[in-house]
Amino acid sequence: MSILNEENILLNQQFDNKTDAIKATGQILVDKGYVEASYIDAMMQREELSSTYMGNFVAIPHGTEDAKSAVLNSGLSVIQVPGGVDFGGGNIVKFLIGIAGKGDEHLEILSKIAIVLSEEENVEKLVQAQSKEEIIELLSEVN
Repeated sequence: MSILNEENILLNQQFDNKTDAIKATGQILVDKGYVEASYIDAMMQREELSSTYMGNFVAIPHGTEDAKSAVLNSGLSVIQVPGGVDFGGGNIVKFLIGIAGKGDEHLEILSKIAIVLSEEENVEKLVQAQSKEEIIELLSEVN
């Protein structure tokens, strides 16, 4: 089971608020069998503790430590929001990556994603990507 495939990606989405956006990233993880449904609640709890906004128009929603048992397989969900969604404090998010990591794998996944997203031009390409293939290619180091 690969961490990221085309079925885990939604292009050109729109959300009224960050809650809807985070729930959507979690729902993909549930639908594709990476996590149990309770993981979505853990993602919301995590967001209340501290924002998963990472800068550069990117948010990386993920569950709390307590939610580890709800993770069945490591996986990613990706949602592109070209129009942006407000994550509070003037932070606009145009690219969301939902993470479910089995055991300690989430730390490894997070660090790989951080490397890709630290390049502003990579984020720009992800936000502008017209196909799921482009997104998978840009995130290939993570898979």
